[in-house]
Amino acid sequence: MSIVPIKAFSEKAKADPALKEQLFACQKIKELRALAQEHGFTIEENSLYPPNEAQFTEDQLSERLVKALLRI
Repeated sequence: MSIVPIKAFSEKAKADPALKEQLFACQKIKELRALAQEHGFTIEENSLYPPNEAQFTEDQLSERLVKALLRI
């Protein structure tokens, strides 16, 4: 379980406004993972959850994913 592709995808989304909008529109983990895959990143679902450190910020994710991944 590596967080490297998650961090790289997060950074790419921060730099690309269109990708940022697509990421924010994701409501489910599988949608987030599919979007990442479309952009060349393979993200294992287990890597997204604690105890791993969150690689996304609250403003990058939908409210639903914020609750699931950031535990806010």
